[in-house]
Amino acid sequence: MSTIFLLEDDPVIGKAVQLQLELENYKVEWVQTLADAKRQSAECKADLYLLDINLPDGSGMDFCNWLRAQDQKNPVIFLTARTDEESVVQGFDQGANDYVRKPFSQRELIARIRNQLADNKATLELVRFAGLTLIKNQQVLKNGEALINLNRREFEILTTFFEHPETIVTREQLIERLASGEEIFDRTVDSHISHIRSKLTKNGVTMVKINSVYGQGYRLEKAV
Repeated sequence: MSTIFLLEDDPVIGKAVQLQLELENYKVEWVQTLADAKRQSAECKADLYLLDINLPDGSGMDFCNWLRAQDQKNPVIFLTARTDEESVVQGFDQGANDYVRKPFSQRELIARIRNQLADNKATLELVRFAGLTLIKNQQVLKNGEALINLNRREFEILTTFFEHPETIVTREQLIERLASGEEIFDRTVDSHISHIRSKLTKNGVTMVKINSVYGQGYRLEKAV
């Protein structure tokens, strides 16, 4: 089941879109402000973002730009009442994949969502190790058909391990990977790795383990 992240401040439009998407068997995470979108998107592994442009505390374009700065590559579709060409061009410049003008038919919206998800699925970035699969452009870890939810930092750490399996990865390497204009400490890395281990255990992952290497860092290994 694909997850749609809906950012729409109008409660009538938002509820109508949510109900229609759920009827089409999509899971919907609906928020109404830019602040809520930034706060909740880290915990929501969305397959596609459906964004209103005019918001009470900012713009859907601001959120799209923020997503792309977080290296989130999944499709973005803008919903807007704007009709001028400049707004359309600006939306694409901010990283949008498509643009739907209000008022729109539900059939058109569903068709555009399906097209974007189909295109995205065809270009998945996969990294595999010991029976697990990381889908990099969706920030998802798969154990068979089961999905394991990780926040952005946890996913970046695990991606580093998957890209360097059976190899020591230092805390310095992980700090460099996580840092994006903010200060990251050793204990922060250790805390994230503890959470990753806990999530792997809770989700029945037994084929790999993250071992601590005294004085050096960590190593992802196949479990014996």
